[in-house]
Amino acid sequence: MKLPNFNTLAMGFLFTIFVVLSLNFLTELVFHIEQPEQKGYAIEVAESSGGSAPAEEEKEDILPLLTTADLSKGEKLIKRCTACHAFEKGGPNKVGPALYGVVGHKIATAAGFGYSGAMKDYGADKTWTFEELDGFLKKPSKWVKGTAMGFAGLKKLEDRANIIAYMNTLSDNPLEVKAADEAKPEEVPAAEEAKPEEAPAA
Repeated sequence: MKLPNFNTLAMGFLFTIFVVLSLNFLTELVFHIEQPEQKGYAIEVAESSGGSAPAEEEKEDILPLLTTADLSKGEKLIKRCTACHAFEKGGPNKVGPALYGVVGHKIATAAGFGYSGAMKDYGADKTWTFEELDGFLKKPSKWVKGTAMGFAGLKKLEDRANIIAYMNTLSDNPLEVKAADEAKPEEVPAAEEAKPEEAPAA
């Protein structure tokens, strides 16, 4: 049997390569798929046309909870703060200022304590009202930008109400907590016009 010579084998090999490359080219030409610039799928989100804001952004009113706050729970919560603050009357400043009588007190004015510039600037014309304490205790770094206080905050509104209500009792002059549904003074109806007295019968 006569074997094919080298030239025949080489030609056959080159022809096979040519056919394969041609098929690849034609396939790419017919079934070409554009590759995206970025991998993954784009998910379009419709813009909100109104409605309520996310729950975490809604304003939380602490006043209604202060009237029903659990002072015993507030006392337990405040123990977390005693490493940095003194709460007894005449207590010393520690890492943070002494906080006896802080509710209703002007911000950043505890005697002998060196406040950060951010706290001094923020509290220049403010008082520790229930609302101020609520916002600060929720997230100090967000309420007072640049504050040196490293406390992460209390997320639960109920916890903040309990601790603020208890702090309010640590004072010589605690603030009055009014019920949210406290009845407004009833309006006195306008006096009816007096009817002219009937003349006595003759």
